[in-house]
Amino acid sequence: MTPTSLGARPSRRFPALDLAAVAPFAALLALLVLGAAVNPSFLSAENLLNVVTRSAFIAVIGVGATFVIAAGGIDLSVGSMAAFVAGTMILFMNAGWGDGAFGTIAAAMAVSVGVGTACGLGNGLVTTLGRIEPFIVTLGTMGIFRGLTVWLAAGGSIAIKSQALRADCRPAYFGAVAGVPVPVLVILAAAALGGFVLRRTAFGRHVEAVGSNDEVARYSGIRVGAVRTATYAIQGFCVAVAVLVYVPRLGAATATTGILWELQAITAVVIGGTALRGGIGRVWGTVCGALILEVVGNIMVLSSFVSEYLIGAVQGAIIIVAMLLQRSLLRQGP
Repeated sequence: MTPTSLGARPSRRFPALDLAAVAPFAALLALLVLGAAVNPSFLSAENLLNVVTRSAFIAVIGVGATFVIAAGGIDLSVGSMAAFVAGTMILFMNAGWGDGAFGTIAAAMAVSVGVGTACGLGNGLVTTLGRIEPFIVTLGTMGIFRGLTVWLAAGGSIAIKSQALRADCRPAYFGAVAGVPVPVLVILAAAALGGFVLRRTAFGRHVEAVGSNDEVARYSGIRVGAVRTATYAIQGFCVAVAVLVYVPRLGAATATTGILWELQAITAVVIGGTALRGGIGRVWGTVCGALILEVVGNIMVLSSFVSEYLIGAVQGAIIIVAMLLQRSLLRQGP
């Protein structure tokens, strides 16, 4: 006689809930509730769109950082790289190369994408071919990119000289398509493409395999060095895309451009559920992490509980707490 014939209910198996993947979205929801309680205007469409728009830089850079970290690397140079790429883009625009305003802006954008990708590729090649820890390599290039920016700016700032050209490129940040701000569309496009590559392609599987165990990945026929180098190139490309949105906002770049962006990008990645030790990458979680950082800052500005000047300290505390929670969830398992 079978258990079913005795009246026993057949057991149902449900997929285990991945707490590490769900946690950032639950935290964002809790912050939205807190923000609404702190200030009634927090949930206004204008404020929320402003929050998402301001998170574009870190969200897009974080997409690239997700690939680097998932492959077991780290990049501390993204903030300095952003300043260098922005300065290069503006100098190219000031040179007036291109056919008309549109041609000049398009050419400058293409140059910035090329420079950013090349900077990321350089980080990857030095790391893999030189067999140097990525922490050391990107710490060094962080100083190089920042120093080059100061040199290009002659210790001051690099600004778009033509007011007409500045006005023509402003829609890249302040414009909207069907009521949706352009930076929000850039976030969605970067996350959708990054998520597809990481989850639906062989390269994405190789990235996580290399981050999980590079020796096993190498024995499996994966070109570990090529994969890791490619992730740094992707990081550089994402930095350049963020710069395309950043430059139209202020129309200038200085030696302080991108300060602490590396901290914010890594924090967004960790909050989003990507394992800092490598092997696990979550692109949409990273975007959620970037939103969390911006929401926290917005709540601090709208409330009087904590000074807005402590935003950097709060973000530093967030990454420590996120690491502790991530380690706890990984120990528990699914």
